[in-house]
Amino acid sequence: MLINQIGYYSLILGLILSLTLCVVSIKDFNISNQQINQNIFSLSFIQLVLIIISFLSLILSFINSDFSNETVFNNSHTTKPLFYKISGTWGNHEGSLLLWLLVLILFIFIFLIKSKDQPKKYRILTLIFQQVIIIGFFLFVLMTSNPFNYLFPIPKEGLGLNPILQDPALAIHPPILYLGYVGASIIFSASLAAVTQKYVSKEWSQHIKKWVLVSWIFLTLGIMLGSIWAYYELGWGGFWFWDPVENVSLMPWLTLTALLHCIIVLERRSALKSWIIILSIATFTLSMCGTFLVRSGILNSVHTFANDPSRGVFILIFLFVLIILSLAIFFLFHKESDKNFKNFFWLSRETSILINNWFMMYFLSVVLIGTIYPIFLDVVSNEKISVGPPFYHKLMAPFLVIFLLFMSVGPKFKWIKSKIENKNSLIITFFVSVMLTFFIVKNLNTDLLFYTVLISAAFFLFFMTLKELFIKKINDISQTIAHFGFSLLILSILFNSILSSEVITNIKIGEKYSYNKKEIFLKKAIEKKESNFNSIIAHFLIRDENGKIVELKPEIRIYNQPEIVTSEAAIKTTLLKDQFLVMNIVKGNDYFNIRYQVKPFMIWIWISVLLLSFGGIISLLKKKI
Repeated sequence: MLINQIGYYSLILGLILSLTLCVVSIKDFNISNQQINQNIFSLSFIQLVLIIISFLSLILSFINSDFSNETVFNNSHTTKPLFYKISGTWGNHEGSLLLWLLVLILFIFIFLIKSKDQPKKYRILTLIFQQVIIIGFFLFVLMTSNPFNYLFPIPKEGLGLNPILQDPALAIHPPILYLGYVGASIIFSASLAAVTQKYVSKEWSQHIKKWVLVSWIFLTLGIMLGSIWAYYELGWGGFWFWDPVENVSLMPWLTLTALLHCIIVLERRSALKSWIIILSIATFTLSMCGTFLVRSGILNSVHTFANDPSRGVFILIFLFVLIILSLAIFFLFHKESDKNFKNFFWLSRETSILINNWFMMYFLSVVLIGTIYPIFLDVVSNEKISVGPPFYHKLMAPFLVIFLLFMSVGPKFKWIKSKIENKNSLIITFFVSVMLTFFIVKNLNTDLLFYTVLISAAFFLFFMTLKELFIKKINDISQTIAHFGFSLLILSILFNSILSSEVITNIKIGEKYSYNKKEIFLKKAIEKKESNFNSIIAHFLIRDENGKIVELKPEIRIYNQPEIVTSEAAIKTTLLKDQFLVMNIVKGNDYFNIRYQVKPFMIWIWISVLLLSFGGIISLLKKKI
């Protein structure tokens, strides 16, 4: 109980410090010197310490199974392993928002420390805008989502955490994703401050680019971890389902990617200033929209947080206020026109980046409509529909072809004015890509024309970036690695979707199932007891057409608190393919229902995303131009 009180009062003091920081910052803003008042640094540090104390208090409550805390009672159990007690701290609505607050305050403190070479008024305004966001989250947590609510009488046992959330990948997925989201808040605050001070310049772009990269890297890794978790934990055998919660993390990633490319133009040409500010606002808005949709109970997803509409209304009002505030600042203070934009030569690096942005905005529109339209239709006509993968694939695939072609040649253009060089090399590379694709797709039972065009474009980007990697003097190694990773990602996804196979059947212990010269044999099933669940582990022998045998051991878990049955997939991973097997008990008889899938090039999907992130890390660490 004492720990809960410490955590709660630390939150209240943190809110008071936010208000104090705003007052002190406004006073210091009007003092004409170049040094920020040291009290601002002290107050920021104390605020950070307080929020860390509050977060540690919640962690200790989970570790000690303190069921006088309502959040612990709703999301933990005495038999839950220690690792999941700790990760359960942020595996729920209240705890995740406390983590949001922690990262918000940590980032603005780092910003103050690391921006000493920036103008004083710009830094102070960034702090003030960020504190407005922090105050909003403090009020949200304290008024609607208090993680330290007291329960009396104190229950002897908790309700437990949803078993599918008790997973190592999902334990680290939210913190990394939040680092990406909260990085967008710094970009948002800094952009508004720069507009107010008319500081949107080459110098500012070099400064803010680091924060864009940090946010983009963490968001990319966070999305990847969520995808890996969905692949092996949900038992569906896929890595992306266009689930609404997946979409709300993808949308800010698309705007961040567009923003990252535009920042490069601002560094070189002092152009696209207005568009950069709009993208900064849009990225943070989409991050907040994700928070609203996930926590309002509006979206129906396996990993949404429920479900109090009043929480959603609070975030919606807060988001509305922030959007109005940011747009008002933009229109009042940003009077500059992008004259340099009008002088873009049609064949130049700047134009290729602008075209990249057009495509990103189109992909964003598709994802946004696919996510929001079912909600809108439900509100207007009470008709429930779901928008599935066919919608996204049909609208995105044709434009993806053109996008990949532009990605292949765009980086080779020069700044200001360019011409197409090494035409023969481009033609030969494109011809090789088309012929290689044709020979591959011709032997597959699939749409010859559609996949030939799409895979050819992906191969063209792959070969162009691969060729760049072997040139002694690379203009931008980080960009080349990131683009190579993206080409590998598209190729891996395409071949994975074309070559995947699936078998669904019922089978008894000791029984064999044969198909296409292959065989599935259920050798035995054993029972095992763990601290918080009982399990049935089956031993399957999978024999392929060449006689090679692989043993897979899928599992069914029966958790004690809450009483939920889950299926744990068995996966055998090699460089060429994954063998994926998941099973369920067929009630009323001795059969097991199994789904066996062969998923080619799965590991290359994860490797390609790591390459994308690695390109961003190299760009972050390299010296200024």
